[in-house]
Amino acid sequence: MRPFSQSLPMALLRAREAVMRLFRPGLRKRGVTEQQWRILRALAHSGSMEITELAQMTFLLAPSLSRILPELERRRLVSRKQVDSDLRRSVIRLEPQGLRVIASHAPYSEVVYAQILKRFGERKLTQLTELLRELEQALEALDLERESAAKRNHRKALER
Repeated sequence: MRPFSQSLPMALLRAREAVMRLFRPGLRKRGVTEQQWRILRALAHSGSMEITELAQMTFLLAPSLSRILPELERRRLVSRKQVDSDLRRSVIRLEPQGLRVIASHAPYSEVVYAQILKRFGERKLTQLTELLRELEQALEALDLERESAAKRNHRKALER
């Protein structure tokens, strides 16, 4: 087994923490948590969406999302509307106040990105982003292969 400090999950967590240490002060100044920010950015990027879709996009578990959304609604950063055809489903929408929070944080975010680019380099940051995307796609393909193999094994077991 690899040493703990050299494991891929730990390396990714350390890098994420190093990046977020730069962004957190600006988020705190605007009164939003990292998770709340992910929700606002996802809605700004993709528009209104159902809660399950929002959970997938933001990598937040549904129970966490259900605890976070009421606070964002209370602050009028987002709104929730039930789907007429199925009252169990809700669509979350970014409100103008949420857009203002994003706009107020944008200059700070750009300063942080400029600092990262100065220290790390634009070419390396682009490479890193591309490599992470490739890693994600490769591992998603591996997941699909595993699921397919598990289904085949299950069918074979039922046939016996």
